[in-house]
Parts: sequence; C-alpha cells; structure tokens
Amino acid sequence: MTAGSKTPLPRLATFEDALAKLPDGYVDGYFGGRPWGVTAKRSEDGKRIWLYGEELGGKDIVSFNLYRLAEPGSILKPCEMSSDKVIEFVIGFEPSTGKLRLENSGRK
Repeated sequence: MTAGSKTPLPRLATFEDALAKLPDGYVDGYFGGRPWGVTAKRSEDGKRIWLYGEELGGKDIVSFNLYRLAEPGSILKPCEMSSDKVIEFVIGFEPSTGKLRLENSGRK
C-alpha cells in the first residue's frame, strides 16, 4: 500500500487487517477514549473502500478512500488529513458492543 508517507510495512499490514475487520455500514465505537460513529462502504467488486468517521459530541473527523490496484497493493487517499492520522484511527478504533452513552451532548 502506498500511503504518501514513510509508514513502516508492518504498520500498513496492521492497518489493512484492522480495516478488514470493520463491518460495512454504520458502527459506534471509541477512539482515544472518545465516542465515534463510523460508516464504511465497500464497492461490489472490492476495489474501493470508503470510510467516514466522526467524533460524537465533538468536532474531529476521519475520512478516506482506499483503492485496490490490479497489481498487488493499494493506494490510500485521505480526505484533507494525513495518512498517519487515518492509519492511527483505523488501528485504534474499537467498535462498541452496545449503545454508547454521550455525556453532555444531548444525544443518547
């Protein structure tokens, strides 16, 4: 995978593994101890993965497309953020097994 940075190959493999474990559609979870909502969509041919994540009750977002190439490899295209931020998020995101409680956000 090319990520536009000098990310070590083991970290890229960890990223790909973590991304593969995320389900299609919407999932709540946590990143950095904060609640997040994440939507992942995969193209029918498996050549494109789109992900959008947003901090619930906050202002941070993560968004990218990952394109699978005909030859071995992929291209990561973050949306107005660094590849490192995207990789760190996907590796560190922990999907929730239940409903999230949002303190002071007015959402439940």
